[in-house]
Amino acid sequence: MSGRLTDAHDGQMTERAARTHDEILKVAIDEFAANGYTGARVDEIAARTRTTKRMIYYYFGSKQGLYLAVLELAYAQIRRVERGVDVDELSPDEALRKIAEATYDHHTTHQAFIQLVSIENIHRAEHLRQSQTILNENVTAITLLEQVIARGVNGGIFRDDIDAIDVHMMISAYACFHVANRHTFAAIFDRDMLEPTLQDRHRRLIGDMIVATMTVRGIDAR
Repeated sequence: MSGRLTDAHDGQMTERAARTHDEILKVAIDEFAANGYTGARVDEIAARTRTTKRMIYYYFGSKQGLYLAVLELAYAQIRRVERGVDVDELSPDEALRKIAEATYDHHTTHQAFIQLVSIENIHRAEHLRQSQTILNENVTAITLLEQVIARGVNGGIFRDDIDAIDVHMMISAYACFHVANRHTFAAIFDRDMLEPTLQDRHRRLIGDMIVATMTVRGIDAR
């Protein structure tokens, strides 16, 4: 009897600890995205999660450990989105379009991710380079594109002088721009790039641009 009670109690504690861990990460994403690595305050995260600074350090070791966990979670989310595209069931051009559109949808609805990437670039990726998890995780983004591009090249649909990293760069540049430059763009051109009525058109544009850039027809038409 006591053993079963102990097991149940341990299970409840583990579940509670997991919820606390996840809540800390959720709040920490907002804090680091809003204030950067240097400006973010662990005390503020503790207050907003009704826990303690000591508890946060118990879970993550240090402020840097918490920040790395935030980066790992943010990058893992976009990689899951990419892997969620069933490329094997699509033609190469449609697969490429779907990856581009999925990336666009993720980036424009996860503004904290773009802010975190911008912050880490300010720090010259000094924290990101310390996470083997992120470095390993991001390989999958290129592997997925390589598979799609190879099918397109072998089928005579895609040009063979652009690699997967080039394509990833083009997709990321367009999708990130909408968030990273939103406010300056709106001030200059009086257009909010995240205006809901623009999203279908902008999503279609990124698919059109990537597919047109990669297709042999696009080269022959020049």
